[in-house]
Parts: sequence; C-alpha cells; structure tokens
Amino acid sequence: MMRTFLIPGIILIVFLFGAVTLMATAPVLEPAAQEPVYTTVRIQEVAPESVQLKVHSQGTVMPSTESQLIPEVSGRVMWMSPSLVAGGYFEEGELLARVDDLDYINARDRARATLGRAEAEQQHAEFEYRRLQSLEKRRLTSRSQLENALRAMRVADAALQDARVNFAQAEQNVERTEIKAPFSGLVRSENVDIGQFISRGSPIATLYASDAVEVRLPVADRQLAFLNLPPTLRGELPEELQPDVLLSTEYAGQKLAWQGKIVRTEAEIDVSSRMVQLVARVPSDPSGTPMSVGLFVEAEIEGLSADDIIVLPRSALRNDNQVLVVDDENRLRFRPIEPLRLYQDNVLVKSGLETGERVCLSPIQTAIEGMTVNPVLDS
Repeated sequence: MMRTFLIPGIILIVFLFGAVTLMATAPVLEPAAQEPVYTTVRIQEVAPESVQLKVHSQGTVMPSTESQLIPEVSGRVMWMSPSLVAGGYFEEGELLARVDDLDYINARDRARATLGRAEAEQQHAEFEYRRLQSLEKRRLTSRSQLENALRAMRVADAALQDARVNFAQAEQNVERTEIKAPFSGLVRSENVDIGQFISRGSPIATLYASDAVEVRLPVADRQLAFLNLPPTLRGELPEELQPDVLLSTEYAGQKLAWQGKIVRTEAEIDVSSRMVQLVARVPSDPSGTPMSVGLFVEAEIEGLSADDIIVLPRSALRNDNQVLVVDDENRLRFRPIEPLRLYQDNVLVKSGLETGERVCLSPIQTAIEGMTVNPVLDS
C-alpha cells in the first residue's frame, strides 16, 4: 500500500524539479528595434553631352530619270538591239532599233533634186536681176522690167530656202529611222518586235537612267526642326545644305547600305498624313552594289548637332515631363524637365537637371516625395 503511493510521488517530485530547473535556466528575450528595408532603385548620374540628332524614315527606290522611247518616224521595225528587253542595259547613244528607211531615203533624194533645181533657179534669177540693174543704169531697160526681175529673184530665194529646209528635214528623217538611247540606263518595259509597224509619237519602251536613283522619304513636319533645312525653301537644295542620309535594307539575306544626300523637298504637304516629302539621291557607284529600282529601304537622315544634352532611358520619364531625382540623403524628389525629343528608347533632356545629379531609372508604382531608397548605380 505504501509502495503504491511512494513511486508516483517520487516521479512527481522529479518532474517538478526538472520544470523548476528549466524555468530558472531559460534565456531572457530582450526586444530589439527592427531596421527598415528600403526599396533598391537603379540610378544614373547626369552627364551632359553633345548629340547628333537623326531623323528616320523609309521609302521605295525609284529612278531619277525615266522616259519613254518614242519613234519620230513611222515605219516597219527591221532590227532590234538585244538590249531592248525588260531589264536590258544600254549605253548613251547606243542603237536600240532601226525602222525601214527606204521611203525616207527616196524622199531625201527627191528633196536633194529639188534643192539643186532651186539653186539653179535662184542663181539665174539673181544673174538676170544684176544684168537688168546694169542696163537700167544706162537707161537701156525699163524700170518695170527691173522690178519684175527683182520679184523673180526674191521668189527664187524663197524657193531655195524652202528646198533647203525640206532637204534638211528629209535627211533628219533618214537619221531618225535609227532609234538611239538618250542616256545610259535600263529598260523597264518594251512593247515592240521585229516586223511590227510603229507610228510616230507612239511609245515603244520605257527607259530609266542608271547614273543615280532617288527615294521619296515622308517626314512629319515637326521632325523638320531637327534637320538643317530652311522651312520655306522648295525645290533643289544648295549643296552646302544637303543633309547626309544613310539608306539600308536587308536583301537576299544580306545587310546592304548606301550613302546619299537629301537634294530637295517637294512643294506640297500630304493632306492626309501631314507629311513632308524629302527626296534622297544616291549616285551610282560602279564598284559597289547597285540600288535596284523598287527596293524598300530604311533611311537615317543626319540632323543638327545639339550641345549640353542629357540622354536618359525613356523609362526614367514620369507623368507631366518629370523625373525622380535621388538627393544626397537618398530621398526621392520629383523634378520637372524640358525634353528636347523622344528618340527610340531614350529621352533627350534639354534643361531641368544639373551635372552630377542622380536620376532614378527604376519604375516605381507608388513614388512618394521624400521616400528613402537604396540607390544602385546602373552599369
């Protein structure tokens, strides 16, 4: 009976002793102040620089000179040059086609005979007038006979002049039976063949020159402020005012580029797009890759040079043309700026920031004036 109460009592005493010991040796927790965690932001130090402004556009290559090949005489085509095909190349003055010249040679020979007869008639009339003029001085002929001789000489002179013009025209018609290239270039299209009868004034082919090509580049009127172009000038630009333009494209898996000049502006502004058309000209380079007509190209036009410009990523720009500046105490401050231009992924700032100031680049959903941040310099 005694053992029944003794053993549980001993176990209870042991547990109470252990509990007292644990409570006596337990560590004392002391409250500690929690350190604040600041938002980490990327920053950029302001460093003004000189920037070469550029204006971008795009357009399609077209020939600088294009004309239709029109015969000046009618007749049957007796011969055609192998170059007179679509895509064919020819040199200036090269014979492209020949018209049957038999009728024109006969007309020239008849005109030559008429000219010879007119020359003989004129010589006889002039001799007769001189003879009667001499006789009239000695009063051996009447005044009316002299006047008739003068009239006959003048008629003969007019007939001779007419015969000379007809002969020159007949000779030129014979030359015109050979249709020659007016310039060096390429054939865009042709619609004639050997044996076909062609009429004077009807085009038989379309040609374009290969010495240079042009590209019409639409530019917004507000973008003209970045180019060194007189706003009221129309037509061809003086050589010293012609901006450089880099034209590039990707064709047949290759990146191609050409250097040209803006040579003129078109007189009208497009009423639908409010765009001004600038015309770039690229002279042909025998040693380089030619620009094919119809090629679509991107254009980068060299503009004005601006000094003391601050270049920031576009992400740094906040509403109402503001940026966030991190002050010396690492606090955010809103700062209004005057942007010069939004260009690609950057904003060009003209004023509002000082050299050495730190601009926040990180997007912050809720930015508060005076908010403390942890700035990290953007690499």
